[in-house]
Amino acid sequence: MTQSLPFDAISKTVAALQDELVAIRRDLHQHPELGRAEVRTTQVVVDRLELAGVTTRRLRGSGLIADIGAEAPTRTIGLRADLDALPIREHTGLPFASTTDGVSHACGHDVHTTAALGAALALKEIEEDLRRFGVGVRVVFQPAEEIMPGGAEDVMAQGGIEGVERIFALHCDPSLDVGRVGLRVGAITAATDQVDVTLSGAGGHTSRPHLTQDLTYALAKVVTDVPAALSRRLDPRTAAALVWGSVHAGGAHNVIPSTGKALGTLRMLDATAWDGSEKLVTELVQDVVAPYGVKADVAIVKGVPPVVNDAASVDALTLAVSQAGAQAAPTPQSLGGEDFAWYLTRIPGAMARLGTRTPGGKTYDLHQGDLVVDEGAIGVGARTLAGCVLATIGVVPASAPLDKARVADR
Repeated sequence: MTQSLPFDAISKTVAALQDELVAIRRDLHQHPELGRAEVRTTQVVVDRLELAGVTTRRLRGSGLIADIGAEAPTRTIGLRADLDALPIREHTGLPFASTTDGVSHACGHDVHTTAALGAALALKEIEEDLRRFGVGVRVVFQPAEEIMPGGAEDVMAQGGIEGVERIFALHCDPSLDVGRVGLRVGAITAATDQVDVTLSGAGGHTSRPHLTQDLTYALAKVVTDVPAALSRRLDPRTAAALVWGSVHAGGAHNVIPSTGKALGTLRMLDATAWDGSEKLVTELVQDVVAPYGVKADVAIVKGVPPVVNDAASVDALTLAVSQAGAQAAPTPQSLGGEDFAWYLTRIPGAMARLGTRTPGGKTYDLHQGDLVVDEGAIGVGARTLAGCVLATIGVVPASAPLDKARVADR
């Protein structure tokens, strides 16, 4: 079956669209919008898809779903892109830099959106072939990936992945050269939660700590001892990391304060351990502060589970990358979070890392205001995403079971 699939037609269409896709990406880059406010971005995508005759459905607030292929498909393959920008000031100096003060596409979601748009337009061109195979394609342009709770939950609540058997996504990787795509079976990103610890107790003068509950000392023990204890209560293969980003108590040299806070994130690669982590962290904080008599309030905002790529989907991605004229590369795990993970709690799928570095050029970092991407990545991404559909219907059986042994090896 694979030989009859029109990979070449995908590549030709994307090549013909390249200049237009770059122009759209630059327009989106100049007009970034934060999560759940991507109204203009949604309209740009809707207008271009509807011009091509693609059926679209808007999500509540912002975001959209596009359907291509068979009207009553026997199989539906999903593709996902995220639309939102970050509250980060851009300082790239590009002629198409953000015109919205303090907001920029510092994570490359403008590239994700444009690549998925290109994939949708290319798949529209071979719609008759998709219908011949009884295949539908659901392209999800999702809002609010960067905030918690994220837009993936909104999409699922509105039936966005109902009937979808497998879903794929790309994420920009500025450490990979353009033309390379990072692949991995199993956990590729981590579960991510916000942890807020608030201590309260009797303050006083630093000359008389025995008459206080020495909250500053207790807070310091929380900051150091809780992560240490966590490393002995969880299997080290979970790669759990509790890291503090803000610690504050008091404001004077000689005053023991009555309140203090520590704010941080808890990340790990194991979904099962993540399920029980809220109770465990709360228990450890209470145990650590008990000797000092202070009161501890622990608030944990559950974020996202880990993105766990199943083996069959990675196989399809591997073929798609090859057909896209790109090179597959092994990629390391990251403790960053991605709400694409929520889709994978319902259906199998995979996320790949899309190289955006100009060969020989500077290596940038995500979530930084100086991020620059090589726009050649847009075409690679579009061909890869569209190719995932063809690869799936050609080499991956419907309802292919997860390869538990490979997925668990992380």
